[in-house]
Amino acid sequence: MSGPLTGIRVLELGSFIAGPFAGQLLGDYGAEVIKIEPPSVGDPMRKWGHCDPNGNSYWWPAIARNKHSVAINLRSDEGRKVVRRLALQSDVVLENFTPGRLSEWELGYSDLATENPGLIMTHVSGFGQTGPRATDPGFGSIGEAMGGIRHTTGWPDRQSTRAGISLGDAIASLFAVIGTMAALNEKQNSGKGQEVDVAIYEAVFALMESTIADFELGGHIRGRTGSILPGVAPSNVYPTADGANVLIAGNADAIFGRICEAMQQPALAEDPRYVDHEHRGANQEELDELIGAWTATFPVDDLEALLDQHAIPYGRIFTAPDMLSDPQFAARELIKRYEDEVLGQEVPMAAPVPVFSRTPGAIASTGPELGQHTQQILQEVAGYSDEQIADMRQREIIA
Repeated sequence: MSGPLTGIRVLELGSFIAGPFAGQLLGDYGAEVIKIEPPSVGDPMRKWGHCDPNGNSYWWPAIARNKHSVAINLRSDEGRKVVRRLALQSDVVLENFTPGRLSEWELGYSDLATENPGLIMTHVSGFGQTGPRATDPGFGSIGEAMGGIRHTTGWPDRQSTRAGISLGDAIASLFAVIGTMAALNEKQNSGKGQEVDVAIYEAVFALMESTIADFELGGHIRGRTGSILPGVAPSNVYPTADGANVLIAGNADAIFGRICEAMQQPALAEDPRYVDHEHRGANQEELDELIGAWTATFPVDDLEALLDQHAIPYGRIFTAPDMLSDPQFAARELIKRYEDEVLGQEVPMAAPVPVFSRTPGAIASTGPELGQHTQQILQEVAGYSDEQIADMRQREIIA
């Protein structure tokens, strides 16, 4: 592996999505990621989501790619000693246990930093390492609810909805990566490590724009608005004659003028109801009805060609088949396929993002089998002998 994080060793302690997705991204960028899993069942993500007939997840090859799987019983004293030796040889410990658990196991930051002062420990949890709810169970969905995004997702006359993906977990993982890389950069100057504390609800809240200011200064509580941003028009999803849905974003005056030309109604651009941003926003519903009636007369391919001709920003609402056949996806090589030994077939997955011009990220391997690298890592990183490893295996400390 080579990439912008080549030479960085990450010890991943945790399971599910928030945390392990951050480990996936760090591995994409070239870091060596050692994932610790319980010997009996491993990370539950091995069985999550859609699975093959044998119960093997189609998600696991991607979220565990570029990782070494080491199976260690963390609930045993000796197993924790093994993990401690690995942590002392690592640059980063990435964990998503309930706050306080690692300290109970003498694997907390203060336990490790004495011998490894350059260590960066990145915590991902529901509520952070401090506060009255620090030790409460927390998942991405709870973070989405408390961080504010659930209240603003969906239609105004219905209950709030989830986004369709594990958004809270993913956002927290992105902040974990950002925080880890910032701490690694600072370490170059100070030579010292530090803790990075990511709470899922705080990561979600950080994306909520001016929600708090809107209320505290203007008395406005943001709510669900469906597919529109109130006061910004035209910017909505519009139907086509063959049942597709296309998002058209044409709020700027110049772009709206081009939409009017494409509709063969140039006078609309001078209509007092639509002449500028404020008036279009005030008459948003009727403007959307006009544009929707127009788009519904075209098959999607013809509509997209017309929008291209007039340089109007648009994007079809894609499903997986659209992504697999789209020329932009293909040109950017966004979908990669890798042979996975467990599934016994090629697995498509997103390529590393973003694209680096000189030190690109890469996918060297798909999700490993449980404990696939235990022997190798314990020898090469922790310095155990064959005899010691065999003994620990016999006593079910490792697998």
